[in-house]
Amino acid sequence: MNINDQATPRDVKIVHLILASMGITSYQDQVSVQLLDFAYRYTSQVLQDAVIYSDYAHQSGVSQPAGVGPQSPGLTIDDLKLAVASQVAYQFKPTTPKDLLLSLAAERNKRTLPPVPTSYGLRLPPEKYCLTGLDRDIDDDDDVIIAGYEKMDITIPEAEQKEDVEDRSADDEKMDTN
Repeated sequence: MNINDQATPRDVKIVHLILASMGITSYQDQVSVQLLDFAYRYTSQVLQDAVIYSDYAHQSGVSQPAGVGPQSPGLTIDDLKLAVASQVAYQFKPTTPKDLLLSLAAERNKRTLPPVPTSYGLRLPPEKYCLTGLDRDIDDDDDVIIAGYEKMDITIPEAEQKEDVEDRSADDEKMDTN
């Protein structure tokens, strides 16, 4: 965009000159529009805040909208300074000074790191208390016995065994006929 055009608004020309003075020569045309929009929103917000601060500082007992009324003496430099300071504190977050960060880092680095443990990962109890190990004994009857447990002798009376066998055979016959 040629900044010498007669159709170019004065504010856009000023933004182009500011960018050129900072050594920025290559940018899109929308950059100047965005910067103007930001400047307008920032300025209008500062002025609105300054009017509110002025009304608060010079208020009487009557409640009226900001900037309206015969008691409104107008804006003062102090009102504008306070509005700018509040906008700067609210809108622009200051960075932490580098010296402070370096001193905090040096203080933190004075403390040594804890020693590296000899084993890594999750610490489990001894193997005999875990179900992950193969600590099993095999009995002569091919029954598996877990270490620490006693084998229980379960005997079924013969009468119950015969009834159970008969019930199973009857169920098998019914299944075959279906």
